[in-house]
This record gives sequence, C-alpha cells and structure tokens, in this order.
Amino acid sequence: MATIKTIQVKGKQVLLITKSGEDYISLTDIARYRNPSEPKDVIKNWMRNRSTIEFLGLWEKINNPDFKGVEFDPLLYEAGSNSFTLSPSKWIALTNAKGIISKTGRGGGTYAQKDIAFEFASWISAEFKLYLIKEFQRLKEDENKRLQLEWNVQRTIAKANYRIHTDAIKENLIPPTLTKTQINFVYANEADLLNMALFGKTAKDWREENPDTKGNIRDYATIEQLVILSNLESINAMLIRQGLPQSERLKQLNTIAITQMKSLIDYKNLKKLK
Repeated sequence: MATIKTIQVKGKQVLLITKSGEDYISLTDIARYRNPSEPKDVIKNWMRNRSTIEFLGLWEKINNPDFKGVEFDPLLYEAGSNSFTLSPSKWIALTNAKGIISKTGRGGGTYAQKDIAFEFASWISAEFKLYLIKEFQRLKEDENKRLQLEWNVQRTIAKANYRIHTDAIKENLIPPTLTKTQINFVYANEADLLNMALFGKTAKDWREENPDTKGNIRDYATIEQLVILSNLESINAMLIRQGLPQSERLKQLNTIAITQMKSLIDYKNLKKLK
C-alpha cells in the first residue's frame, strides 16, 4: 500500500509517494516551479533530451531486471532530434520502466524515484534541487525519529506485557506453601499426595470446584506443571524407599515443587533476554 506525504520547497508543495519501501517524488509538482500552468510540457521537454534518456536507461538497467533494453535502443538513437517526443506513459509502456510512474486520482501526476527526481530538479533549477534535497532529508529524518520512538514504545509495552505474564505465572503456577494441617493430613492416595504438593488441592477438591468441566486436574496442567509432576513422581518414589512418612514427604515435595517452578520462570526470563 502506497503512502502520500507532502513537503514544501521554496513555497511549492511537492508530493511524495512511498511504494514498496521506495520513495517517488512528483515531477509534476517540481515542473510547476518552471511552468505552473503546463507542468506536463516541462516534463516532456526534459524527456526529449538525449542526456535524459541516457540517464533514465542507465538507472533502469541498474535497478530494473525487467527493463526492455531492446526497446530502449531506438529511443536513445532518436533522442535529441527535432522530431523526437516522449511522454512518461509512453516511456513506461515501451520499456517497462519502474523508475517513473504515472498516477491518476488523488495525488495524480508523474512521479519518479528520488534519484531521477533530483536529476530532473537539476534540469529545472540547481537552487530548487538543493532545497528539494534538504526538505526530503528533513522528512526522512523526522520519519526515522518517529519510527525510533514507536520502536521504543513497542519495546516498553512488550517488556510490560512480559512482566505481567511472568507475574501471572508466579501468582497462579507456583505451588502454594502448605499449612501444617495440610501436611499432617494423611493422603491414602499417593497421586493426591503429588496433587497437593503441586496444585495445593486433591483431585476431589478440583472436581468440586469445577463440576461442569470434563477430565481431571492434571488434564488442565501447564507444560511447566507437567514437567514438575514428572519430577515429583521420581522423587516421591525415592522418599518412599527411604521410609519417610507421608506427611514428611508431602512437605519436601511441596518445597521442591515451589523451587522448580521458580527455576522454570527464571529460565524463561533468560531466553527472553537472549
């Protein structure tokens, strides 16, 4: 999608189009500096010159792989003769030129890539060209400053969103520290022992809180919780072999679950900074 902007050059409004990352400047507006009433004639007179055709052809050969060089040669041969005439639309149609474009509707007229536009401005007036370059550079500097500001704002927002995300993890995923009453309660089901250590509730507690939800508490666990759950199963098996009572195992497993979740959060922060 093309964008249209305006700069003021020695009291004259000059339109610019940015298309696919390339800047095109209105030759029609530049031509009005010499002939306000008939800018098209100024452009056509410029395009009759052999030096102009040589420059346009060279620009296209360098920048346009689809340029029709075979069609260009006869134009170069005829350029400069009294009978030679060439309009922007004819140039585009014959050679498949990309450096000059014709636009209708709002902001219509003949536009040229900035290098070509500066060349045309030199033919119009050296003074006008210098002011045109100055105003064009000022516009690009303003755009760069705005883009830098937007980037900084987006970066700040991204950091804020990431902080909100990590805080949510801390608030919702890090297992709660169990009370003495919870620790001393005997859980006959070892699966519920792990559920208490990690989620702070049993499978029955979860079902009572979510009566309309299918599945069980582990079906809705996050990837972090599933990783820790797998670790807790191995650790619990080791603690059972050591002969630790269930209440002591629950206390240790809860501490381990909290520590491991914090470590996973720190690991996420590390990846974000890289």
